[in-house]
Amino acid sequence: MLLDVKDLNVYYGAIHALQGISFNVNEGEIVTLIGANGAGKSTTLRTISGLLRPRRGSVSFKDEDITMIPAEQIVRRGVVQIPEGRKIFAPMTVRENLEMGAYTRTNPTEIQQSMERAFASFPRLKERLNQLGGTLSGGEQQMLAMARAMMSRPILLLMDEPSMGLSPIMTEEIFRIIQEINSKGTSILLVEQNALMALQIASRAYVLETGTIVLEGSAKELRESARVREAYLGH
Repeated sequence: MLLDVKDLNVYYGAIHALQGISFNVNEGEIVTLIGANGAGKSTTLRTISGLLRPRRGSVSFKDEDITMIPAEQIVRRGVVQIPEGRKIFAPMTVRENLEMGAYTRTNPTEIQQSMERAFASFPRLKERLNQLGGTLSGGEQQMLAMARAMMSRPILLLMDEPSMGLSPIMTEEIFRIIQEINSKGTSILLVEQNALMALQIASRAYVLETGTIVLEGSAKELRESARVREAYLGH
């Protein structure tokens, strides 16, 4: 088991945001968390990343308890988050954004090799290498956020709403790239409001409602669940 989350309880002041959730991600999987706004999906990712601390529960990565270690050390271990809203460095060029993604690495040759791999997956970024991040389109900024994360050579990629604000065509392209990244060996924990798209590419899924996991199973099972279809798939 690559990631093991057990009995996670997270609070914002008096608000009990995550109420004892448990789930896991195995090597090579795409696992998706679906649910409405405010269900606790982003809170879950931020807790795994070390940006929030749980009051109870644990997060283990490759059999190591990482619950309380600093976020920067979690990145060094191979857990990397692509945040909601992309959060690229707008005043910096595409190249500089990618270099920031490799800040935990020291070998210039390997960093350049990773940049070339990023350009193979995101050729549009190579065309805009010296362009400021803030001048890119929404879809290009999402590509940059993904490429920046891949520069740190993640073992587990945490993706928070990658299709937010994108056109249907660009959403399809982003999801194709997510599958490509996964096919090359990176495991993915995907938070996505477009539940149909998420369930089409994931192997397993969990449904979060108000800080609690209410359903879990294979993505196929959840696609066929009447409760999921009515609440999240528009059927």
